[in-house]
Amino acid sequence: YKSLYGLVSHYIKDDALRQVFTFQPLLIGGNPFRAPAIYLLIHWLERKWGIHFAMGGTTAIVRGLTRLLGEVGVDVRLNAPVEHIEVSNGRAKGVLLEDGTFLESDIVVSNADPAMVYTKLIDASARRKHSDASVARKRYSMSLFVGYFGTKKTYPDLAHHSILLGPRYRELLTDVFDRKKLADDFSLYLHAPTRTDPSLAPPGGESFYVLSPVPNQQSGLDWATEGPRYMDRILDALDAHHLPGLRENLVTQFHVDPTYFENELRSYQGAAFGLEPTLRQSAYFRFHNASEDVAGLYFVGAGVHPGAGLPGVLSSAKVLERVVPQPESKGQMISVPEAVSA
Repeated sequence: YKSLYGLVSHYIKDDALRQVFTFQPLLIGGNPFRAPAIYLLIHWLERKWGIHFAMGGTTAIVRGLTRLLGEVGVDVRLNAPVEHIEVSNGRAKGVLLEDGTFLESDIVVSNADPAMVYTKLIDASARRKHSDASVARKRYSMSLFVGYFGTKKTYPDLAHHSILLGPRYRELLTDVFDRKKLADDFSLYLHAPTRTDPSLAPPGGESFYVLSPVPNQQSGLDWATEGPRYMDRILDALDAHHLPGLRENLVTQFHVDPTYFENELRSYQGAAFGLEPTLRQSAYFRFHNASEDVAGLYFVGAGVHPGAGLPGVLSSAKVLERVVPQPESKGQMISVPEAVSA
């Protein structure tokens, strides 16, 4: 019943060590001062099984999944946003794409943000439990500012993963989660994938991304104005304290902000992790994998049970194996090959 920070503070009195042992909920959108202590398992899981990296980066995983889908005959349609989920007599009947194409189906599985799906893709008349008001009452995670950049210089002493904690901890998180304020200071996660996979940058160069927790779109911030300024502040801080000579060796940069999460990824309020993982919004208390409003509609991904983070997302897919019925369609059943170790 204690918060993660509360439990750690019971055993550790040093403020710096308390930060080191409590920042992990931020990796799934949680505030360490509100997230339940069960999320200390994140730290244990990393210690037990380590942290892994896909050679070739995240796109290598995407390419692998695309190849598998092609091998088993799945029809993958790119650049085909869903505009509406058709519901008749309380059951899903298919999806309408933005180009006007209607795809009829007895079962609809969505990996989109459930809050967005309920409020934007399903008529209000088909939703008794997840009304617009009910969805709005929930507490949503912070968003993210992510800056990508490349250099013509290498930094061999830099680790693959670096957590750069700022001068404030509780106060900064209060600004981000509660005041919805873009603070003058920040804490950062710096990712240097070329430390493990040099192929991700030209010879003699490095690629990076830097991540900063920021308020979600409830802040009302004008990111078209604030984004470039914030990126400059981050680059200046990295140049001064962690990546000497960064500015003069910078060859490319771009960034994404909460507007990207809200518009491109269609995340409710631009929240990067969906619901904030508080005690009453964790595991079974998140959006359910089987919709209570629409029969035949199922959810998978970070926004549903059991939660965000790669282990949680994969576990949500395993849940669907148990709750989605076998289709009654007369079409050919597809068998997926068994996973093998490389």
